[in-house]
Amino acid sequence: MCAQIITSAMTKKLVVLSGSGISAESGIQTFRDMGGLWEQYDITEVASPQAWEGNRQLVLDFYNQRRRQLFQCIPNSAHYALAELENHFKINIITQNVDDLHERAGSTNVLHLHGELKKVRSTIDPSLVYELDHWELKEGDICEKGSQLRPHIVWFGEPVEAIKEAAEIASTADIFLVIGTSLSVYPAAGLIDFVPPEVPVFIIDPGSLAYTSSTNIEVIKEKATKGMEILKDRLKSLA
Repeated sequence: MCAQIITSAMTKKLVVLSGSGISAESGIQTFRDMGGLWEQYDITEVASPQAWEGNRQLVLDFYNQRRRQLFQCIPNSAHYALAELENHFKINIITQNVDDLHERAGSTNVLHLHGELKKVRSTIDPSLVYELDHWELKEGDICEKGSQLRPHIVWFGEPVEAIKEAAEIASTADIFLVIGTSLSVYPAAGLIDFVPPEVPVFIIDPGSLAYTSSTNIEVIKEKATKGMEILKDRLKSLA
């Protein structure tokens, strides 16, 4: 028992910040990429409090489509590689993604910055959050207090309540991994500034990075699946 406690205490912490690039390889449609959702929708009309007040049915339809797509998608090898690394590290995944692919792959400690697509919440009591086991949320679906349920998503113009917890997690990293994001979306992109300067930082993303700090960074310009294939064994050697 004592040996197990000592081993656990010595386990390094790997903190992962994941973005849409890791989910895109599972078929999840992204917002910003060419052909993404921003080209198909005026995002303020489907993902803002004003949209919810002005055209609730359109907002419900938009997220129902996203949820229906999610039910048809499965985790990819990058998701599974991160889950496997729990055998070697204490892992915290901070994700900008609203899907549950990290959890389905087996990751057990995931913080969703922007909400979760398979959850809904009360419009009068944000603490009332419910799991959906089907893809459709309809007008007239209410919480136990009688108010309409809404997507459990952080909309444009709403605060990212989880960012403080995420910053605290980033500040305790022994290794920091960014995967599937070019660090252009704030406040999530700012989390890298909370990583201690001596901590090794790895970034897996094929795009041009918006972050140019001289921090101890190694960039692997590959998609998430290929990047994890390259990096996984190296990370194990650092455990």
